[in-house]
Amino acid sequence: VQLQASGGGLVQPGGSLRLSCAASGRTFSNYAMGWFRQAPGKEREFVAAISWSGGETAYKDSVKGRFTISRDSAKNTVYLQMNSLKPEDTAVYYCAAGLGSKFKHDYDYWGQGTQVTVSS
Repeated sequence: VQLQASGGGLVQPGGSLRLSCAASGRTFSNYAMGWFRQAPGKEREFVAAISWSGGETAYKDSVKGRFTISRDSAKNTVYLQMNSLKPEDTAVYYCAAGLGSKFKHDYDYWGQGTQVTVSS
């Protein structure tokens, strides 16, 4: 599976962004999908995941109620809608395909990352 993340940018606190991750190659619907992020000097951390069917989702506690993960199997794309963004959300965001857990080692394929900067 090849993954291409996009949609990052500079946004003011309280603003919104929608990240997209387009998949190609092996059957997209066979995989759960996740979003992770990595801030400078920090470990890559789990943000959100969605099951292969789209019926189950999971979120990092600090983004619950602000971020929404979804997938469109017809477009082979997974999305991360981010609302009420905070400066601490600033990071490079990565999409990944795999088992859909909170753990990096459960994902087999990774996108290249897209920068999200939240600043006034």
